[in-house]
Amino acid sequence: MQISRREFVKSVSVAGAGIAMAQRALAQDLATVAAPVKKTDDLNVAIIGVGQQGKKALINSCLSIPGIRFKAVCDIWDKNRKVAVDYLKTYKHEPNEYIDYQEMLANEKDLDAVIVATPDWLHAEHSIAAMEAGHHVYSEKEMSNSLEKAKQMVLAARRTKKLLQIGHQRRSNPRYIHAIDKLVHESNILGQVTHANAQWNRAVSAAQDIGCAFRDVIPPDILAKYGYASMQQFLNWRMYKKYGGGPIVDLGSHQIDIFEWVFHTTPKSVIASGGTDYHTHHEWYDNALCIYEYETKHGVSRAFYETLTTSSHGGNSEAFMGVNGTLLISEVAQRGNTIEREKHAPDWNVMVQEGLLKPEGKSMVKVKTKNVKLDARESPGMPQWPLPIELAKLPHQPHLENFFDAIRGQCTLNCPAEMGYATAVAVLAVNRAIGTNKKIEFKKSDFVV
Repeated sequence: MQISRREFVKSVSVAGAGIAMAQRALAQDLATVAAPVKKTDDLNVAIIGVGQQGKKALINSCLSIPGIRFKAVCDIWDKNRKVAVDYLKTYKHEPNEYIDYQEMLANEKDLDAVIVATPDWLHAEHSIAAMEAGHHVYSEKEMSNSLEKAKQMVLAARRTKKLLQIGHQRRSNPRYIHAIDKLVHESNILGQVTHANAQWNRAVSAAQDIGCAFRDVIPPDILAKYGYASMQQFLNWRMYKKYGGGPIVDLGSHQIDIFEWVFHTTPKSVIASGGTDYHTHHEWYDNALCIYEYETKHGVSRAFYETLTTSSHGGNSEAFMGVNGTLLISEVAQRGNTIEREKHAPDWNVMVQEGLLKPEGKSMVKVKTKNVKLDARESPGMPQWPLPIELAKLPHQPHLENFFDAIRGQCTLNCPAEMGYATAVAVLAVNRAIGTNKKIEFKKSDFVV
């Protein structure tokens, strides 16, 4: 019986086998179908949602990418919209302004792509409408605060044959690609990776509610029309259950996504603890701590994740611990991006000669005092090898470049909808585990649409 590659991938996905490989293969097949090569490098782009993420992160990144022309800006808040339009005009863009995204999609006939940077609960509505209107979509993570809506986004991308990139920008960061693909996977520099540890912590001052001047408040009837109960909830939507998923979704999604990349599989379970312990007027948990289990080819590996809104200790970074060494990495370069080598590990000088690592840096711990007794059961600080790759761009820029290049037919997406959905399944389960105080067990099929 003859069977196409796409049909085969779908069949093994449904069966729950080869999950990561199947998702990526299917997404790349769809990307090839969806992205005819354009005759011009110029792409016409619209953006829905120009708050802090939309303007400061995404618009600024796009302005550093040649061949991108903003044709429309949509936001229900006059303040955000006008600031974004005026800002774009200083860079010689002349975007049209819209309050309602449906009016924008109806009027803008020459768009190539739409960037969706609205609150999580609207990602599905806006992304699906844009794809059905004939446009490729870059959607901020999380795909949705509802798995059912996230699933509809995946199905819409398949149905419309449009590209859907999910905004897990580390997937396109050259430092992460080098560290994970080249060093961890290809060179097996860490040996068996047994554990991971990551966190994104913020001080109370950084977690305070956003406010605005009275003159900028959106009238109650406009807020109600677009589904918001109050200006407080509109501005701080991440902390309310209708609109977002709290810090574990807002912050943790990026790093939990990296767990799956390193372990080459989706988790088999998660346990979690947390609560609304300090910012008591919020609905979502202001702290969350969780442990995932991953069934790898070497056996079970575990990953701990922590996000706090009362202390900035540790900032945000990830550590992947193997029997031969540890990868320490962060999206923010100055927080350190190194490989630490265990004493018994194979010699890494060959990798330095090949350009995969920089020469050994300073050891974390140096003991020079005589007569110092160390517990033999404690390993001393390990010597460090810096990564040779740095990101000389804004953090979101490579991911947007990947999206635009995929539209031009020059590559495939680094984080297609199927991959974003698998991460959403893992991340959204944390809030459920905290709420039920129960361990969540996953099936492979849970991560497949």
